[in-house]
Amino acid sequence: MKKLLVLFISTAFLATSAQERKIEFEEYDLSNGLHVILHQDNSTPIVNVAVLYHVGSKNEPKGRTGFAHFFEHLMFEGSPNIERGSFFKIIQGAGGQLNANTSFDRTFYYETLPSHQLELGLYMESERMLHATIDSTGIATQKEVVKEEKRTRIDNQPYMSFQEKIFGKAYEGTNYSWTPIGSFEDIDAATDRDFKEFFDTFYVPNNATLSIAGDINVDETKKLVEKYFGEIPKGTKEIPRPKIVAPKLDESNKEEVFDNVQLPGVFQAYRMAKQGSEDYYAMQLLTTLLSGGQSSRYQKEIVDNQQLAAFVASFPFALEDGGLFVSLGLVNIGKTPEELEQSMDAEINKVKTELIDDMEFQKLKNQIENNFISSNSTMRGIGESLANYHVYFGDANLINSEIERYMAVTKEDIQRVAQKYLTADNRVTLYYLPKSAQQKPQDEKVEDKQ
Repeated sequence: MKKLLVLFISTAFLATSAQERKIEFEEYDLSNGLHVILHQDNSTPIVNVAVLYHVGSKNEPKGRTGFAHFFEHLMFEGSPNIERGSFFKIIQGAGGQLNANTSFDRTFYYETLPSHQLELGLYMESERMLHATIDSTGIATQKEVVKEEKRTRIDNQPYMSFQEKIFGKAYEGTNYSWTPIGSFEDIDAATDRDFKEFFDTFYVPNNATLSIAGDINVDETKKLVEKYFGEIPKGTKEIPRPKIVAPKLDESNKEEVFDNVQLPGVFQAYRMAKQGSEDYYAMQLLTTLLSGGQSSRYQKEIVDNQQLAAFVASFPFALEDGGLFVSLGLVNIGKTPEELEQSMDAEINKVKTELIDDMEFQKLKNQIENNFISSNSTMRGIGESLANYHVYFGDANLINSEIERYMAVTKEDIQRVAQKYLTADNRVTLYYLPKSAQQKPQDEKVEDKQ
């Protein structure tokens, strides 16, 4: 009873903290369609400038996979007014940090700067949007950069081909079947004109959200936004929004992958509800139940009690039009992938057949609320959240109210989504095995004996 009381007090404190930290913002559109969101916080002399382009690997036409990720790199090449390759040097020289990332659904750029350098951040992003340098020299340079990134982060890393394989199977025939890294063959086969066409279609103000958060004066910032972005022409091409219709799966979607690994691995990927849907929030709590920390069910039962796995986890790979709920584990020495998979299935079946108790449920909500608050604890986090909420949900104020959707999830909701989505005929399973376990073809075996 005492522990439960502590949990309730903790939840009340977190809820109060969330309400006290309400994030005020203002948003509007420029005449060219650029959506602008401004959040003023003068507590520290820092400002974050971010631009989210609503383009990811999902928007790529077949035969041009990897374009969105390639452009993430290419658009650091410079512009007619920014010397080639100096983007990072200029921002870092002004005391700032910058980076970018690409997903299935979006491309995101940001600079975090001392607040007196706000105008510099706006200038750099407007140059990128207005006339980024897209020529044969930059294309050739970035081809090598992207290839090296794939070799380093995926090809030469154990288990890291899993994302390409599970999406390829789970969303076969759709634009979610390839990952943002795409295909080198597609990139190599593309012409300069293909790249320019892609830029002119997607990297336009009417497909972008500019988010500015930090130590700003709103009126002065609006003038600067108009100065640097107001005259950028609106895009004139139709922006493709492919419809994702996932194919039918069955229990036969299992594959053995022989890789440079020491421990066998089990990867299960269940198709799930799209982000922002009612079921999505229940699945967020479900993944926390299974693998959210040292006291989670996977950790306590599979790792600690049964000692079947060196590591086991789950996470929802939520996307704009679907996604995957991934469970994965690395098999302990002396154990088998089959044993680990059976144990993972058993924990999922417990969720399907038994409601969680009050204390465990309250702990889940505490963890979710703490994570929600932490995600908006920096100007970069706030700027990114505001842009995401506007683009994906059409409601930037979810930065303040989305927590209510999580808190509305019931025990029954968690059980329901487990029953609905975590089924054998809605998943792809990969067994990662050491290459040494791979059998040689019969003719090689015969030849070896001669």
